[in-house]
Amino acid sequence: MASELLPDAPVPLPSTSELDLHTFLTGDFGELIPADLAECGALGLRDVRSVHGTGTLRTTVHALLQRSPHIQTYRRGDAHSGSWGATVVKLRR
Repeated sequence: MASELLPDAPVPLPSTSELDLHTFLTGDFGELIPADLAECGALGLRDVRSVHGTGTLRTTVHALLQRSPHIQTYRRGDAHSGSWGATVVKLRR
């Protein structure tokens, strides 16, 4: 059966410098984004990117970044990093 192939517990994924938020619910961002930023900082990552698309998702991400103690700066992506649909973040040391 297919259910026998699924593990009983979630499989942890390694943190990277990119977080694609398209598959998450906006209501999860309040916990997800701060936890991801803290993990990236703990791993020594300083430049990270959130991929969120435009509109409400971007507005929500920017509101969370403004309140985060982990953030040194953030900006919209440029032509090489996702443009309006991504945010490039520099974490504090």
